[in-house]
Amino acid sequence: MTAAVLDRAPVVSPRPATRRASLTRLTGLEIRKSLSTRSGRALTVAAAVLPASGAAMIFALGEQPPNAAILLAVLGSLVAMLLLAVGVLATAGEWTHGTVQTTFLTVPQRGRVLTTKYAGMALLGATIATVVVGSTYAVAAIGAGPGFSWQGAGLAAVATVASGAALAVTGAGIGAAVANAPAALTGTYLVLLVGMTILNGVKPNWGRNVDPLAAAFNLIGQDSSTRSVAVLAGWLVVTAVAGAVVTRRRAIS
Repeated sequence: MTAAVLDRAPVVSPRPATRRASLTRLTGLEIRKSLSTRSGRALTVAAAVLPASGAAMIFALGEQPPNAAILLAVLGSLVAMLLLAVGVLATAGEWTHGTVQTTFLTVPQRGRVLTTKYAGMALLGATIATVVVGSTYAVAAIGAGPGFSWQGAGLAAVATVASGAALAVTGAGIGAAVANAPAALTGTYLVLLVGMTILNGVKPNWGRNVDPLAAAFNLIGQDSSTRSVAVLAGWLVVTAVAGAVVTRRRAIS
């Protein structure tokens, strides 16, 4: 009686497919992370609420801005400082608090992480700016006098949203390059509030070519030149690239 021997190939358990999280999911995660801290929530709420309060105070005091674009330019340029801070905290805050180690262990591709941070800040900045436009125009519709002009209100709204997105990404680039939240915030405010004020006083032509807050004001106020767009785009590109280069080379400790 012969025994048949059957050769069996070893059974190999299939490995579970490793799937990277999509950029959309990571972007949403970055937005939630920015809103998960008290400072991030406070800055976001302040940026969304204070302009409407400022508009209400302007009308309550009997002041009458010439049109909706100028009103939005004044309040939008003030919100720009808060949006810069929101962006700074989104990147520098992780290095300051040490959570960047967990972030890069979860997603080792630093460029991918930074891309989603920039995208998240662009969406968050645009969203906050949209709320600013809606609340400011709502207050103006109630409190503005008969001489208030709504001409150009639509273009001003688009410029406000675009400026909000650009400045939030600019802040994220600064934060990524400096990697220390207090230092990044202090340096940003010193450059923009002190340095640019001095430059605009001494060399106004130079100031118009480099001041991002003045560029945001002029863009929302419907300055016909392309200088404002170029200034905001320059700040966005330079800071985003600087943040990416430094982040790729920085050691995680």
